[in-house]
Amino acid sequence: MTRSFFRPARLAALGVFALAGLIFWVSFNTAQGTNIRTDDSMLRLSDLIQERSRKNADLDRSTAALRRQVDELAGAEDGGGAGQRRRLADLEKGVGTRKLTGDGLTVTLDDAPTDATARIPGVPDPEPNDLVIHQQDLQAVVNALWRGGARGVKVMDQRLISTSAVRCVGNTLILQGRVYSPPYKVTAVGDPGKLRKTLDAAPAVKNYLEYVDAYGLGWKVERRKAVTLPGYSGTVDLRHAKPLE
Repeated sequence: MTRSFFRPARLAALGVFALAGLIFWVSFNTAQGTNIRTDDSMLRLSDLIQERSRKNADLDRSTAALRRQVDELAGAEDGGGAGQRRRLADLEKGVGTRKLTGDGLTVTLDDAPTDATARIPGVPDPEPNDLVIHQQDLQAVVNALWRGGARGVKVMDQRLISTSAVRCVGNTLILQGRVYSPPYKVTAVGDPGKLRKTLDAAPAVKNYLEYVDAYGLGWKVERRKAVTLPGYSGTVDLRHAKPLE
């Protein structure tokens, strides 16, 4: 009397075929007739981000125009007198909603070439992250300029206020709903000598300059005469979370 049974090798083969079938089914279900090896989805996402950034820029300009109209109407109907209007104008300058003109500095930061190698003997070859501008690099420059007595700061074409946040995703900057690519320009209005002194003394800036020397990251400081910063055009309302009781 004979007994039929599966040998271990035959069981393993059946398992492999079953797993392969599962992989093919998942691949087909995911692709649904599309080429899943292309970057089309990422390109569409990038296009969507850029389009949203352009729309946000248009909304910023529209908001600024409406704010000017509201300010003009409020000023025309204000019965508080010239002294109160001057006080209001000073407050607006302090929070950054009015244009600001004066001497200052412009700092430009840029990524290194993608094929950059170490430019100093004994320094290891760079990793990809060593060749791009990071959020902390931009924040270091902005914070140093504020400490140097800047009366106003803008990053790219946007004025910073107390609630502004400089954030980077990869090597792109997201600032107040808009997206920017390097090179990044930071401009401050203030005493150029004090601004430069504080900038050069900042530890985080010194750390960035080490990468400039080692791998060729971009760095340029220009003295500016009578540079004009735009007024901040976004919302100035403070928003915060409050715990439930």
